[in-house]
Amino acid sequence: MESQVDPNPSLHPFTSPAFSDHRPFQIENAIEIAWNPTSDQALKSQAFDYLHQLRSDPQAWQVCASLFTRIPKTSEVVRLVSLEIVNNAIHVQSLDTQSLLALKEVLLSYVQTTYGNNQQHQIDSSSLQNKLTQTLTLLFVTLYKQGWETFIDDVLALTTLPGSNQCDNVPGVVLYLRILGAIHDEIADVLLVRQDTQARSHTELKDLMRARDVGKVAQSWHDLLARYGNQNDAIIEMTLKVIGKWVSWIDIALIINEGMLGLILPLVGRANESGGEDKVRDAAVDAFTEIVGKKMRPADKTEMIAFLNLRDIISQLIASPPLNEFQGTPQYDTDLGEAVAKLVNTVMADIVRVLEDRSTDDSTRAKSNQLLHDFIPLLLRFFSDEFDEICSTVIPSLTDVLAYFRKLSEMPASFSETLPPILNAIIMKMRYDETSSWGHEDEQTDEAEFQELRKRLQVLQKTVAVVDQNLYIDVLSNLVANTFQSLDERGSHMDWRDVDLALHEMYLFGELAMPNQGLGAKNQPSPVASERLMAMMTKMVQSGIANFPHPAILLHYMEICVRYCAFFENQTTFIGQVLENFVRLVHHDHVRIRTRSWYLFHRFVKHLRAQVGNVAETVIQSIGDLLPIKAEVPGDDADDDMSSDQTDNSADAVFTSQLYLFEAIGCISSTASTPVEKQALYARSVMDPLFRDMEQHLPRAKAGDAQAILQIHHIIMALGTLAHGFSDWTPGANNSNQRPPPAKALSDEFARAAEAILIALSELNTSSEIRTACRSAFSRLLGVLGSAVLPQLPQWIDGLLSRSSSKDEMAMFLRLLDQVVYGFKGEIYDVLNQLLTPLLQRVFGGLMEPINGTDDEIQLAELRREYLTFVGVILNNDLAGVLVSEANQGFFDSLIDSILNMARDIGPNSGNLPASRLSFGLLSKMANVWGGSDIANISANPSAPTGSPSPAIPGFDQFLITRFHPICWDVLRDPQFNPSSDAQAKQVLHEIAGLEQAIYLKTGELFLQNLQSSLFPGLGIDGNDFLRAMTTATDKKSFSKYLQDLIKNSR
Repeated sequence: MESQVDPNPSLHPFTSPAFSDHRPFQIENAIEIAWNPTSDQALKSQAFDYLHQLRSDPQAWQVCASLFTRIPKTSEVVRLVSLEIVNNAIHVQSLDTQSLLALKEVLLSYVQTTYGNNQQHQIDSSSLQNKLTQTLTLLFVTLYKQGWETFIDDVLALTTLPGSNQCDNVPGVVLYLRILGAIHDEIADVLLVRQDTQARSHTELKDLMRARDVGKVAQSWHDLLARYGNQNDAIIEMTLKVIGKWVSWIDIALIINEGMLGLILPLVGRANESGGEDKVRDAAVDAFTEIVGKKMRPADKTEMIAFLNLRDIISQLIASPPLNEFQGTPQYDTDLGEAVAKLVNTVMADIVRVLEDRSTDDSTRAKSNQLLHDFIPLLLRFFSDEFDEICSTVIPSLTDVLAYFRKLSEMPASFSETLPPILNAIIMKMRYDETSSWGHEDEQTDEAEFQELRKRLQVLQKTVAVVDQNLYIDVLSNLVANTFQSLDERGSHMDWRDVDLALHEMYLFGELAMPNQGLGAKNQPSPVASERLMAMMTKMVQSGIANFPHPAILLHYMEICVRYCAFFENQTTFIGQVLENFVRLVHHDHVRIRTRSWYLFHRFVKHLRAQVGNVAETVIQSIGDLLPIKAEVPGDDADDDMSSDQTDNSADAVFTSQLYLFEAIGCISSTASTPVEKQALYARSVMDPLFRDMEQHLPRAKAGDAQAILQIHHIIMALGTLAHGFSDWTPGANNSNQRPPPAKALSDEFARAAEAILIALSELNTSSEIRTACRSAFSRLLGVLGSAVLPQLPQWIDGLLSRSSSKDEMAMFLRLLDQVVYGFKGEIYDVLNQLLTPLLQRVFGGLMEPINGTDDEIQLAELRREYLTFVGVILNNDLAGVLVSEANQGFFDSLIDSILNMARDIGPNSGNLPASRLSFGLLSKMANVWGGSDIANISANPSAPTGSPSPAIPGFDQFLITRFHPICWDVLRDPQFNPSSDAQAKQVLHEIAGLEQAIYLKTGELFLQNLQSSLFPGLGIDGNDFLRAMTTATDKKSFSKYLQDLIKNSR
């Protein structure tokens, strides 16, 4: 009977313990209060504090041990926590040897009393038994070497009732087996990571056990299996599990002997009349798996597999009712199937390991080859199982087998004959099973798991292709051909799963038939495979598969047409038929088919733009009903994170797919066979409804209506995407494959689009979504507007660099302007001259904004980089004159100051070293552009400077010496500047060296006089080494190295 503890703390107060004097009722009361859900929180906190201090008290274990063993028993939570405190004391090694031995006596007496007399009502609950087992195991680890040498004998004695010589005490047997399992987990579980000292200690314990007690432990297993084989399944299951654990580190002969096998084998094959789950049989199979998986020499492994007659055992299990008669019924035993599959996987992996071992002798190799041949049908039985969990269990060993075949220089006939059934099994496993469906939202998880399985199977299939390419080609070709033949005969009555399988394999077939896919020799396609693929494509297009009623087949059809669209380049007669199918399928009822088809249609016509001909008018009329935009503001419950690309049917995802239709129309309307006037007409027919829609929504959008703003965002995105479809020409690009700039008639048409977008931008430029859409449209309109974009640039800048624009937006727009300046460098001077000062004023505003947090720091660094890059693009494209023109002269000093300040800012926490490097590079470029002709030279044998500076800007020579040069030494003398340990600082140093040399080349003797009068005395050097390094370093590296050493020596 459990004692009753009064939870009233006023009767049993506890405070911070005086560690030499613990009273049991204090500890008991503290535990009760701490774990009582109705206790006052303040009391709970006090109780937990008390118990926490108790854990660090070296004397507390005594009271806690007595609380656990006390009669009458305390409550379960008190006993659990008490024993946990004892465990902690052992674990942290706070108990001396005498205390450990005293604890051993207390607990041994308790287990002998409680578990030694077959008194079921006395034994502890499972949770308490687990905790007690943990304590005894910790004592075993600590004392088995010295202090409790009879540990095994003592716990084994619990299995026998007083006066008996048989293991007839069930409670004692259960505790004994629990302890054996815990000992393995503590000292031999290979999955646990241990410290080196702990690993050595555990190895010594295992050696000691093998010498002292393992023999009697193994005998106890034999006795338990013999006594309880037909009486107590729970004990048999526990015994088998312990054998499975211990077999990895004990002598295998203790298990593989006639007596032990005679007891285990009947359990492996025992019949279960109910046909239900049999945990004993499953545990016996698992034990066999561990036995087979034990590490040993190749010859011993092969002998063991043959001796155990595993092939026959597994064959009998496969033929047993749970895995044979009940296959395809609810009674099918998947647990047994998985257990036997694991056994097969282990056997096959070991056989392959023996064959791959170069030390394996010829006799063993011959036996192993035969075993491999014999076991492949067993492996394929489980690989082909309808349950993917069972199939997945043997994929690792099948992978090993195929990898071994791949390594063989010549395949023996006995192995070659196994490849067809292997490949056929892989292919059939790729088929959707009879219970599966496709496209249902409630089965998305199953669908994703099956697609993941298909990826694993694809790896196996690729390996077969590498081992025997001809077999792979023949089998897949025949599968596809037979499917199309059946389709001709049966039409829509054919099972969609068979058609899906054939199309899936046809899709994968391209890895052998197409270049640069990795399966062919040196990534070259197989001519035979390419020829077969041509035949497959011809048959597919000619078949009625595009009208098959199942959506999965239609999706496959479109994916294959896009994957192999190069086929249509030579077979242009098929393009019209496929286009008709696409135009029909883009209207499909199934949302997944419909939205995916929009993307695939775009890919198809974009690739075959040169071959599709003048069909734009028909296509636009056919899909015009899909072009109206209907923006939907997402609700509060929209969860973008839970959507995948394939299943996201949100309004935003649908619109993203809809954009592909606009680009596809652009592609198909701008083919070479379509007259320019017609192209302009088609563009107008698509854009005019968008203009009207934008005009209709603009008043509501100005009033702040979220739906109207989103509608205009979508319209702007659609206009930009349509433009990109018409022309992907990039200003300034020299790619020979690129299409020419757009014709004026088309450019004029899209100028209307640009004007409409600019109106929306001017009215709504406080909306970041609108600015983002406009920036995207601007980048895409460049390809169709050409130089016509230049007069509009001030408006674009005014709208996209508004007061609301973030630093990130400014950086992205500057990147676009780089492209415009580079692409139209011959025409942009006047426009750039007009807009430069207002543009830079906006950018300076962004650079001066206060920084709040890491994101701001990242955006500032990006804006600095893009600003400096933009100035560099101006200098590098012969447009430097705009920086000093009459219109921008007033801003020149601010420009220079900003660059000098960024060059000087090299603080380690500023994140500005990349900007500093760019700044010094710009200063060097300015020196070259405005410094005039070189009056000095840098070479291995330099001559003295001659003549006077002749800068392009009067006084710029002095500017170089008085403004640019000091910045170099501000940085070099900065204690935070450490080029010897910081790679980015080293790059800055390299640019500084280049700037110093550039100043010397342009100013010659003036610069030398300045160095000798101010720099060298300040550094305390005569300057000869400096001048030698500066004037002879033709690659800047040696001068940079000199400066680095100079800095180091001066600190």
